[in-house]
Amino acid sequence: MGTAPTGVKIERIGIENPEGKQVIIGQGNFSIFTCDDLFMTLLTTVPGIKCAVAMNEAVPKLTRVTGNEERLKQLAGANCLRIAASHTFFILLENAFPINVLPALKAHPAVATIFVASANELEVIVAETELGRAVIGVVDGTAATRLETSAEKQERRALCAQLGYTLD
Repeated sequence: MGTAPTGVKIERIGIENPEGKQVIIGQGNFSIFTCDDLFMTLLTTVPGIKCAVAMNEAVPKLTRVTGNEERLKQLAGANCLRIAASHTFFILLENAFPINVLPALKAHPAVATIFVASANELEVIVAETELGRAVIGVVDGTAATRLETSAEKQERRALCAQLGYTLD
């Protein structure tokens, strides 16, 4: 019999996103293929998109990076490596929003889950055991403190209408 596990370490990883780009963090499988294939999925979903995809591979314990903008590639790779959980992917978008690409990403056969899609300040909560690291969840922005007012609801609905989304 093996030795009993010694416990779980929980860590908070702040995401570096100085330009406020759209970030998507998820988990997939078959990393050697998925990093490049997610990049191709993004390119074919939104014409003119600038993006980078980084993905952590369990074996040989490295972060794979691809993209069409060097600064996005560097930032995606650095953030993904700091998370360091196997099969986690980190996407940065420019000239597109998550709503434009999420359906295609969710339909990809190698994508297991999407943790977050946001331009807010983000923190990834990671658990570490003797085996490795896992993303537990993502803190997306600040905590809500009150219910919206009627005026704020009208402002929200007006903005949605401007963007082409209407309820009435």
